[in-house]
Amino acid sequence: MIAIVDYGVGNLFSLRCSFSAIQADAVVTSDEETIRKADKLVLPGVGAFSAAVQKLKESGLWSVVIEEAKKGKPLLGICLGMQMLFERSFEDGVFEGLALLKGEVRPIADVIPKDYKIPHIGWNALRFEKASPLFKYIKEGDYVYFVHSFYAAHCEDSLTASAEYGAPLTACVQKGNVFGCQFHPEKSGEVGLKILRAFVELGGKKA
Repeated sequence: MIAIVDYGVGNLFSLRCSFSAIQADAVVTSDEETIRKADKLVLPGVGAFSAAVQKLKESGLWSVVIEEAKKGKPLLGICLGMQMLFERSFEDGVFEGLALLKGEVRPIADVIPKDYKIPHIGWNALRFEKASPLFKYIKEGDYVYFVHSFYAAHCEDSLTASAEYGAPLTACVQKGNVFGCQFHPEKSGEVGLKILRAFVELGGKKA
């Protein structure tokens, strides 16, 4: 069973529908016991980094996510959920993340051309940087859907795919059992479903 962590931030309905479309057993839950019993975890997220961190802590699930990931349970962070996997974010200040991956979250305005629109919204091709089990059913150049103004920086240790938006931006990351997608698989059509299917098929493997 896959637990989609409900801490008040995220596109939960679309995610659950996507897992249903590939006939995967997934539940949206804020229950600690259910999360601990789950085979895999998904950490969604939309909005501001600091607000999401606060909500995850207030839910009592901050330490639960860290503990379960460190036990080797596969964890997939999506969009802001991926950004929260890193050590810190510089969105409207400096805020600490879950620190499950090395790196930090920076504004895309720091690296893209000045005439590019922010947020980055739309379909972009994936460029593989390193092998990942999430790519089992997709190929380099497949398009996925992004909506973001910040990106994961200094994350060479876990970078598995990038996407070009005036500059190469982090698209996918992985370190052991911890995975992240900056884009939205649940909004990325058949390619996104294939990525979720690959995640469902993962076995537990400690970082």
